[in-house]
Amino acid sequence: MIPKRELLDISATVGLSPNVVEKDYALGWALAGIYAHQELAELWVFKGGTCLKKCFFETYRFSEDLDFTLRDEGHLNHEFLARVFREISEWIYEQSGLEFPADSQSFDIYQNPRGKLSCQGKLSYRGPISPRSGGLPRIKLDLTADEHLALPPVRVPIFHPYTDAPAEEIEVLAYAYEEAFAEKVRALAERTRPRDLYDVVNLFRNTEARPSSAVLLDVLAQKCAFKGIPVPRDGDLDRHLSDLEGAWGSMLAHQLPALPPVAAFWDALPEFFSWLADGQASRIPASYALAQGDTIIRERTLRLPLHGSVQSYLEIIRFAAANRLCADLDYAGETRRIEPYSLRRTQEGNFILHAWNIDRDAHRSYRVDRIEGARTTNQVFVPRYEVELTPTGPVPVQDTQRSGHSGSSTRRNSLPSLTRSRPQARPRTVSSSYGPTYVYQCGACGKKFRKKTASGQLGKHNTPAGYSCSSRIGYLIDTK
Repeated sequence: MIPKRELLDISATVGLSPNVVEKDYALGWALAGIYAHQELAELWVFKGGTCLKKCFFETYRFSEDLDFTLRDEGHLNHEFLARVFREISEWIYEQSGLEFPADSQSFDIYQNPRGKLSCQGKLSYRGPISPRSGGLPRIKLDLTADEHLALPPVRVPIFHPYTDAPAEEIEVLAYAYEEAFAEKVRALAERTRPRDLYDVVNLFRNTEARPSSAVLLDVLAQKCAFKGIPVPRDGDLDRHLSDLEGAWGSMLAHQLPALPPVAAFWDALPEFFSWLADGQASRIPASYALAQGDTIIRERTLRLPLHGSVQSYLEIIRFAAANRLCADLDYAGETRRIEPYSLRRTQEGNFILHAWNIDRDAHRSYRVDRIEGARTTNQVFVPRYEVELTPTGPVPVQDTQRSGHSGSSTRRNSLPSLTRSRPQARPRTVSSSYGPTYVYQCGACGKKFRKKTASGQLGKHNTPAGYSCSSRIGYLIDTK
């Protein structure tokens, strides 16, 4: 498990509560355990807002739940879920030291409006800052087995930017990007919650990843037909505006470094629906002229050789750019209000932020290593140049052949131009509950490890107090 200090440093960098970052950390390990379990890995398809955050766009709102479409309705069984999540919890603890106490898990199976089984589950966890006693934070599970899958799922690595991440990437089986996008539009039409509006407009604004409107409309029509609702059009959601305005802050503020005004997203809907209907969108402004030898930086995760505080300022600026918000930049002893546009590396190796200085009404460039502070504002801007501070698109996926399960087929890459190949990682699987469980205890720090194999070799781990332990030897203390 990562130490408390690492979590607090990340919290300061992204400008969010430590509890929100801790939940993101727990979500990553929960996904690792689910997709390391041999009985779930090919039959649970990840979806929803957390899927968008963990699979496609790291610079996105933080999310809290895990939503899955199950390919086997037999998995919606209390005994089955209790068993596999007990095994998953033991695996996660062995790999990371993060606890998901089996006695604090619950699974409520019920009939959904279509007369089919669904499940609402709760997984409590104890992380670096969780209380040692009393109530624990929880992750909510939403499991359905009768959702319509319009496109083949894709296998994709998730973002898990923590130092105890597994050596192999954490891979999940997820909705294709077009389907995840269409599902958000369908949700916006059906329930019109603030997070759905925020998600749809953000996905639409990311022009590098924007799919064909015809493809999105086809998938959306299938989704709406399955739910028995019409395909939404411009104006259909007007009756929900007052509810959106009222719930905007309470439902989104804790997931974002700064809360943009609801009007900045509501006012983008007419253009989105126009594009959805005929494929025509507003012209994308040209990017600011590229100087000879300059390189545009659009990585999903910035790993620049800069001081930690400057990395924090860049994340604030990237968030402002993605949400079309001006930022206040502290530079050379003064504060400038800017429209942020592009991050570039010069031929000499300097990192330069290109922006529009509102006070001077002119383009300006700023040496990133000389930035003294950055803050988001509520002032919205209409881009005069292409916004190049957002990532270039969804993370690329790997094409592989799947067979033997209903609905499976050769998976296609949802964005062929972004395809990259990677060597197949050796699977790290959760052991079955059958056979004995061996309990080993570290001889140095006293931490206990539950293992399905009789081996006293321990991996890198932190002590119960959160400090790194150098011992790799455990002693058998129990067999269950």
